[in-house]
Amino acid sequence: MQEKILIVDDEPDMLELLSMIIIEKTPYEVITTNNPLEVIDLIRKNNVDLVIADLKMPDMDGIELLNSIKKIDEDLTVIIITAYGTIESAVETMHKGAFDFITKPFRKEQILYTIDRALKWQKMQKENILLKQELSKKRR
Repeated sequence: MQEKILIVDDEPDMLELLSMIIIEKTPYEVITTNNPLEVIDLIRKNNVDLVIADLKMPDMDGIELLNSIKKIDEDLTVIIITAYGTIESAVETMHKGAFDFITKPFRKEQILYTIDRALKWQKMQKENILLKQELSKKRR
């Protein structure tokens, strides 16, 4: 099954750029929205593996979105991107459970490397959970 990446950014140009980079350079499926209020429904309907979200958006910022995502799926991997990066905002997003914090403008290689690292980490986490469950069953 192909991994699905949900990109959330209020800037249509950024949605198009990220989508194009991911589709051209990876085998991953891409879903995009410029409305952070749609994200929870999109995650539930599409079995999303990774979310890439902008920090500054109208209606709901990236930190609020991160909190909402973690409430429904604490294991879902989230990468925050922003043109307004500060040390404080980076620390806050990481503390709240973001996998990484990337400042715009970013290099294509940087975002691709971070996506690859995030999905590999998530896969490893899932395998770890399954192995623990199997080990627990064998001990009974």
